[in-house]
Amino acid sequence: MRNRREEAGERERRLRWLPAALLASAFVLDLVLLNNVSTFPLLASAPVLAAPILSLRGTIATGVAANAVGLLLVELEREPTRADVTAFTSLVVLTLIAAGLNVLLTRDRQQLRTSREVAAAVQRAVLPDPPHRVGRLTVASRYEVAHAEAAIGGDLFAIHQTPHGIRMLIADVRGKGLEAIRTVNALLGSFREACLHQPDLPSVVRQLEDRMRAGIEEASGAEAESFATAVVVELTHDYSELRIAVRGHAAPLLVHDGKALPLEPAVPSLPLGLGALNSDPDGADVPVDRFELPAGATLVLYTDGINEARDTDGVFFDPVPVLSQRFPPDPEAVLDTVLSAVSRHTGSALQDDAALFAVTLDADTETNTAVPPSDTARAPRPGHGT
Repeated sequence: MRNRREEAGERERRLRWLPAALLASAFVLDLVLLNNVSTFPLLASAPVLAAPILSLRGTIATGVAANAVGLLLVELEREPTRADVTAFTSLVVLTLIAAGLNVLLTRDRQQLRTSREVAAAVQRAVLPDPPHRVGRLTVASRYEVAHAEAAIGGDLFAIHQTPHGIRMLIADVRGKGLEAIRTVNALLGSFREACLHQPDLPSVVRQLEDRMRAGIEEASGAEAESFATAVVVELTHDYSELRIAVRGHAAPLLVHDGKALPLEPAVPSLPLGLGALNSDPDGADVPVDRFELPAGATLVLYTDGINEARDTDGVFFDPVPVLSQRFPPDPEAVLDTVLSAVSRHTGSALQDDAALFAVTLDADTETNTAVPPSDTARAPRPGHGT
């Protein structure tokens, strides 16, 4: 998340001043106390503190500065003694140890950075950025990892313009790592194929369910217990109606005219891959809810890394109040607002990966007549089934 990266960079810049601040504090404290209390421990800790924060050159420079400060204090206050020789020798040894620690930490960081770059490349290859424009929709997306070391997660999103309308998917696959990536890749491929060949939304959902169950039957271990929560959306050709199938996932939000309305399903459904536990194991009945999409409205889809983000008291984040304000017709602004609010709520510490996907319907004078002038989503129409 952009704000999290900026805050992390600012914290790192502030930390770089700690060794210098420690040396200055030791110098001032020694002068104030008139050498009644030894400040050698503060001087000795400066190069050790510098090792994980500064470069090798900065760590050695901190050790040299600590020795210089100590020598200056001795020169200002008293005659050198044999005990001072031992103290300064120890300080030199600590500086050498800190330099060695810095070298080891730098090597580990480089290896981790390489691993992150490889993981990020895999993530981009599997989950490329969606197009900025699809028909009259402006599209925005974000993918935020909970930990820098875990750059491969199981969240995914996609949008395709098809002969049957614009279709969108957001999903969260159970687990992380290569097992999750395989499932993500399978779902994205199946969704792309279903968008082109399946005539309606229930058929798309059934194909995704079949793909998940086939993958589970072929897998072993943790993969055999996999499932994916998902929201599958279809926007009709005239942009007037949203058809939404929610499979155990957080309901999308419709942000419009200063309000954020959750588009809750009338009938709850199990996640993809758990259809065998349903009373309708063949998935013949896929509940689909229908809503209007006003011009200028933004549809926001997100994974549980957002709504299950907790603060220090364990309180979950609620995106509805945050999005209940007026926004420009720009999905980027909407997602930036959500991420900033999540960062404040959690103290910039996500507990789980988070994917966000938003589309804003632009006004079109030629087709506006198909979009009723409503400031909220309409209640689901009777007959939510196929």
